[in-house]
Amino acid sequence: METAPLALPLLVGLIGIALLFDFLNGLHDAANSIATIVSTRVLRPRYAVFWAAFFNFIAFLFFGLHVATTLGTGIIDAGTVTPTVIFAALVGAIAWNVITWVLGIPSSSSHALIGGLVGAGVAKAGPGAVVWSGLAKTAAAIVLSPLLGFVLAMVLVLAVTWTFVRQTPFAVDRTFRVLQFASASLYSLGHGGNDAQKTMGIIAVLLFTQGHSGGEFHVPLWVVLSCQAAMALGTLMGGWRIVHTMGSRITQLKPMQGFCAETGGALTLFLATWLGVPVSTTHTITGAIVGVGAARRTSAVRWGVASNIVVAWVVTLPAAAAIAAGCYALTRAF
Repeated sequence: METAPLALPLLVGLIGIALLFDFLNGLHDAANSIATIVSTRVLRPRYAVFWAAFFNFIAFLFFGLHVATTLGTGIIDAGTVTPTVIFAALVGAIAWNVITWVLGIPSSSSHALIGGLVGAGVAKAGPGAVVWSGLAKTAAAIVLSPLLGFVLAMVLVLAVTWTFVRQTPFAVDRTFRVLQFASASLYSLGHGGNDAQKTMGIIAVLLFTQGHSGGEFHVPLWVVLSCQAAMALGTLMGGWRIVHTMGSRITQLKPMQGFCAETGGALTLFLATWLGVPVSTTHTITGAIVGVGAARRTSAVRWGVASNIVVAWVVTLPAAAAIAAGCYALTRAF
């Protein structure tokens, strides 16, 4: 049994691993923020990542910490959390992120982390370690977030098409090249607001269980700033394999469609973050991109690519959980 507080160097090292995951999250999910604005050629990739990284970083100024609380206490019982559980969960999530990044598959870093937590928690204390209500809410979001992104993006495309029906294609393109700066900013805010909070929750529950939170769970400001900075730095590093998949392989996008996809995705993320639901930004923007493609015509969507992405979504939770459980068993053995 792990009862003694963790030595400070080991605690710092574990927080460093959590921030590494946050960095890889930004690297892996940079495509979510910039794929549409890059594929529509509104911004060059080098400028797009700076744009996204800035709004990723300042997201903490606009959102509460509901998602961080959900990750810290609403997936597995806080009493089950030990440094070994956190380490195994992070290894499971990082390993799955690296595998999917190398293969260019836009899987969910969020669900990799949740799967890692569940796998490590169950390996330590059995199914009773899982907060099933919180996990059920997260599992429901796997279906609902891309569906909502799909519907909102499709409705926006239809509304914009009707509004600009008398405009020339050139005028519409010019207008939405400007508006896409706003929609990309909103989506990056939503990405930073939801995704970075997941690592905040992990670090906060670690500090809580190690007696560094003054007796109650909360997220210190230095944790907030560190996680936002790590996420933003990862976004700056790009993630171009996934940008290509998201931005051009699912469907071809024009600035108007990019605006609708980003805005529909951003609205979905804002709602989820307000409700404290840790959703996948990858799922959300994929649903929105499919929505704008399907609004044009169903054949405009490369359904084979989309179906491969869906398979990755389904596999992510159990795959990360299995890696984390294996890591926990190995760590305890040695």
